[in-house]
Amino acid sequence: MKIGFLGLGKLGLPVALAVESKGHQVIGTDINETTLRNIRFKTLNYREEGAEELLKTSKIKLKPLDKIVEESDIIFVPIQTPHEEKYEGITRIPEERADFNYEYLVNGIKELNEEIEKQGKDKTVIIISTVLPGTISRLIKPILGSHLKLCYNPFFIAMGTTINDFLNSEIILFGVDDEGAAKQAEEFYKTINKTPFYKTTLENAELIKVVYNTFISTKIAMMNTVMETCHHLPNTNVDDVTEALALCTDRIISKRYLYGGMGDGGGCHPRDNIALSYLAQKLNLSYNWYDNIMKQREKQTEWLADLIIKHKGDKRINILGKCFKPETNITTGSPALLLKNILEERGEKVTMWDPWVDDTDVMKVKDKYEWDKIPQLFFIGCRHEAFNSFYYMPKSVVIDPFRYLSVNDDVEYIPLGKST
Repeated sequence: MKIGFLGLGKLGLPVALAVESKGHQVIGTDINETTLRNIRFKTLNYREEGAEELLKTSKIKLKPLDKIVEESDIIFVPIQTPHEEKYEGITRIPEERADFNYEYLVNGIKELNEEIEKQGKDKTVIIISTVLPGTISRLIKPILGSHLKLCYNPFFIAMGTTINDFLNSEIILFGVDDEGAAKQAEEFYKTINKTPFYKTTLENAELIKVVYNTFISTKIAMMNTVMETCHHLPNTNVDDVTEALALCTDRIISKRYLYGGMGDGGGCHPRDNIALSYLAQKLNLSYNWYDNIMKQREKQTEWLADLIIKHKGDKRINILGKCFKPETNITTGSPALLLKNILEERGEKVTMWDPWVDDTDVMKVKDKYEWDKIPQLFFIGCRHEAFNSFYYMPKSVVIDPFRYLSVNDDVEYIPLGKST
């Protein structure tokens, strides 16, 4: 098949590369000139596992919208539905809650629909964008003509591993508006993997997507609370607790995200929780669970700030790791950045460094911050493997919420979630 993409950003391009790797022709466009230039010159300004290698040999063609409509069998629409920056999760979340911003999505679909109607032939269009339940029926369907055949197919992927997650997805979820379009999409997905194809209403699919993300946030919040509990209780270890729970696959549901560490992050989780909290308020639910997930994340980060201040003495504070996910350069929604902001609220001076984001010359950075001259406090903000070979000067304090470091005995090592 020839597959079109209306949007080739951090979601669209990795998925397009994955689709191409399965033998399909891919064409697409994007409104961002930097994105288009990166595709032309086969470069990426973000880290996405496997994308750089596929891009080097990719034959994806950039074409105008009229050609995409004319030539494509199916058109994917991965247009972002952003929140304001204040809801990203790297600062304290304001009290007011808000829905996603659908302006880009609505405008993109309008333009696409006009071209499809102009050409006068039926076309299967698959929206990927994250939306709250009822959004497509309320904002998208009223602007469609008779030839745009719509389906809603949100992905269950994580930034940094999008290609692998798409090719090996747990479920292919379809909110069906047109049975013919759904059937064509199902035939396409048979060429991608053998994942079960789950068809339901538009509203169910919209809800399943955001609830999926929030369920992950719930697991993370719960395990981080268990980590804090173990930090205070004698003879307990959060890793032993989670290892046992991970064996209970019938009711606990998988070992993924079943560990203590930092709060959730990335481009989906904080903002999806905010949007669902907004929906809960709008529906006047008896209890706003979604809101409490965000509050737990912030409260846990305050606890981490308390620990740092308690152990720092007269030492300088350093947070190692800015990213929300190991071995990536993605800082969106990073809990480590939230921790830095909370510490600075309290008048603390904080240095942050991340080998995937900043100057990778460790010797130069080490000299700048005198890491090998003065004992300092180090907090591990992201589980990068590089921090295992990092030099921690004797008498330094190292606080590790992931409990993965091997450090010398002359360093005060504090693995959170292991009672001492």
